[in-house]
Amino acid sequence: MAPRGTVGLLRLAAFLVRRPRPRDRRLPVIWLSGRGGPAALRVLRERLDAPPRRRVPHAWAEAGRPDGALPVLPLLNGLRAALSVQTFGGDRLWFRHFGLLTWLLEQDVSELDSDAVPGELVRRLRQRRRLVEEPAAAHETAGQLGALYHLVWQLVRKVVPAALFRIAVSGRIPGVGRQYRWFMRQHYLAPAQSGTFPALAERLTAGARHGEDPDQLNRLLVHAFLEDLRRAYARPPWRVRGWRRTAYPVALILGGRSGDAGEMLLGLLNDVRDETGRWDPLLAVYATERPTPVAGSGPHTTVRLADLDPGGAEEEWRKWEEQLDRRRHARADRAWFLLVRTPPRGDGEPAGGPSGITAPAPPWFARRTLAVGVCLALLAPGAVWAGRWLGGPDCLHAPFSGQVSVRAMGGECVGHSDDSSFKFNDQPGQENLRRVQERIFEQNREARDIWERSGRRRPYVTLVYLGTLTGRSTKQNEEAYAAEREELEGLAVAQYQGVQEPPSNYGAPLLRVVVANAGFQMRYADAAVSMIADLAREESDAPVAGVIGLVESRRSTAEALKRLNRAGLPAIAPTLSGDRMDRNSKLYLQMAAPNRDQAEMIAAYARGVLRVRDVRVYYTHGERSSLEEDYYVSTLLDGLRDSLGGELLDGEPSFFGSGDDLSRECGYPGMLFFAGRWSEFNGFLQALRTSCGNNPPRQLVADDSVNRYMANPELRKGTPGTVPLTYVSKAALSTCEALETRVRRQRDEAADRFLRSVREEGLLSPPRCLGRGDADDRVGERVGLAYDSAGMLLRAVETLVARVRAPGQPWDPHAINPAAVHAEVLHQNYVNPYYGATGSTVYGTTGKGEPTDKRISLLRVEKISDRTTPPVEVFHCGAVRKGDDPACARARDGHR
Repeated sequence: MAPRGTVGLLRLAAFLVRRPRPRDRRLPVIWLSGRGGPAALRVLRERLDAPPRRRVPHAWAEAGRPDGALPVLPLLNGLRAALSVQTFGGDRLWFRHFGLLTWLLEQDVSELDSDAVPGELVRRLRQRRRLVEEPAAAHETAGQLGALYHLVWQLVRKVVPAALFRIAVSGRIPGVGRQYRWFMRQHYLAPAQSGTFPALAERLTAGARHGEDPDQLNRLLVHAFLEDLRRAYARPPWRVRGWRRTAYPVALILGGRSGDAGEMLLGLLNDVRDETGRWDPLLAVYATERPTPVAGSGPHTTVRLADLDPGGAEEEWRKWEEQLDRRRHARADRAWFLLVRTPPRGDGEPAGGPSGITAPAPPWFARRTLAVGVCLALLAPGAVWAGRWLGGPDCLHAPFSGQVSVRAMGGECVGHSDDSSFKFNDQPGQENLRRVQERIFEQNREARDIWERSGRRRPYVTLVYLGTLTGRSTKQNEEAYAAEREELEGLAVAQYQGVQEPPSNYGAPLLRVVVANAGFQMRYADAAVSMIADLAREESDAPVAGVIGLVESRRSTAEALKRLNRAGLPAIAPTLSGDRMDRNSKLYLQMAAPNRDQAEMIAAYARGVLRVRDVRVYYTHGERSSLEEDYYVSTLLDGLRDSLGGELLDGEPSFFGSGDDLSRECGYPGMLFFAGRWSEFNGFLQALRTSCGNNPPRQLVADDSVNRYMANPELRKGTPGTVPLTYVSKAALSTCEALETRVRRQRDEAADRFLRSVREEGLLSPPRCLGRGDADDRVGERVGLAYDSAGMLLRAVETLVARVRAPGQPWDPHAINPAAVHAEVLHQNYVNPYYGATGSTVYGTTGKGEPTDKRISLLRVEKISDRTTPPVEVFHCGAVRKGDDPACARARDGHR
């Protein structure tokens, strides 16, 4: 007879030991309390012993009273011995780290002279490492070949193994001496204080460890035991053995009195999991007749054995796991426990449930009986894996070069790169885009070298640029990605300024830029963000501090923001302006004024400057898109309806499609406003020319998306020469003329620094603002916005590091995290709002990511096709600096 509810326990254990694919599950520490606990444990043991083949690895141990400074060592040794026996129908479990540690604990060198201890311990370590002794025949052969050969043989035999052993224990050569390197990198007993593994080993010997903390020694024992299980259950693609392990090992521990070694071991398992944050595959089940609750602080999950649903094992586990993180955050010292209260021994029933708990069959490619099939099967996944790792046939890149992760999706290369081994977009006409990527990657190498030469003291962080770098239909040799190129140029300028800081300025951050592509209209943003999140989780000297870019306010962009928010990554958008985009992420900040500000400026310009009676609005939403998916256009239209009102808005906004007739707009005396995407603006202009000839509308005004069109000289060539254009600019303060005016009249340091950088030979190609008078001499508005986005984040990094790091300390990549950087940006916003190339960026006190009173302007060109004459600011709203009057006004140096 078994306690009532045991069948639920058996079903739960059968579910927990079954290893899922591809990701492992976290396992609880099960404590069976009450008089029925030992009986339920024995039934579980019987079911684990029952299967004749494919048995689950398990070990039975009886916990005695704690004895000595290492009370859990005998119990762990018993578990190790039982799990190491090859009776479970699978590969043997090896305990190399735990075995080395227990061997060191058994060594006694206290009788030796202190100066002789290091040499003797090294000799013993070498002797233990030598698994196979040299055969006697080798010595006989050496003697037969002569004295000289024998001398050489003895020299090689003694010198080479000694040199190899020193290399192994140093831990400096990848792939050699992994066990020794692990001991020096784990944190128990502060191994860094020893400096080398032999010195740490000496501290662990029987005569020398009396001064060590016994609690730390016990934790190290458990950590080493779990590390061996972790390595045995690792499933890298090149190790078939890990895939054969389809069931987690089970430790069945029968407890005794309160405070026994089993109870101590369970507490240590809980603590090691919490302190290391590492997953391990051990399912520990402990049973005791004691009805008392588990000692310790904080919450833990408790269920009654009779309440375990035989059909709801997965649901029981999910309930436990859902509460696990909350308990860990509460620092509960029994966070991993699942306490199962059993009924009295007399309250029994037939056990029922599965007759035996078996390990699932390994996947077909891991079965020994299919060795030939395995080889063939591994070749195909290996080729696929290598293809994906190298980018596939369409996105190939050099291996082992930088941090590159790309894959082909819908004919586009999606992913990220920080190295010139892979640059996005190899289409004709996109040379400028590839050139700025090359410059960024070159500065990545410079930043790393400077960081190393600074003694690793300067803050060193990564910013990811996420844009749409492929997929657009282009004319031959058309620079279709001028806007993205401008944003990358802004990041290159910010990166350059960090590289140029004096070496002694240990507080100035160095920047690594990773370029990421989400495909046309951010359509593959989910995949791109997933790869960026993986990059952010990796250990790195330059941790990811945030993501800059995102390019267009669309539904796909909103979904990307949600995923970035879930990954804990701040997103800084230089040009996004769709209203309420910040609702998709608590870590979102935008540099540009929202669309409602743009709409209010258009209404103020129509009423106060043009003094027109009517405004007609046309819109588009880009190819392969819709108005519902295009948040930029839809929120701009809503803002125009509100700001223009019924007295100015001449009917509902009209959708413009390719080939539409615009004859009704010929000679139109009111304002004709284009509120669509830049990609259709050229067709809109051609339709006006076809429909109206020399009688165009009197006032053609366009939204800020048209900036992308104006940055594309190839498209502007064929536009009507008689049509002037006024269009919205989000960064008129960062044009060459505005920057020079700010420096000359106001001695503006932020403008001066940016201006000097863009003029620097070799940074941008070609240098800007040198007075050449051609289109290539101008600074696009996105350069300044992206530059300020990076500058705002880097300022937050600098002030945050200064607060958490003591002077002279080396850079610790764990000292900050992306969420803390975002919080510091908002803190700085309250104290001293960021002021850069595009003026002040001020966020409200509500924590929203939209700036308030951000400067926004209207620029005018008399001929759209004239690429040499710079546009002139004619109107603006918002403040240059915090405290300035944000009211709309005519520009002092502009004209109508």
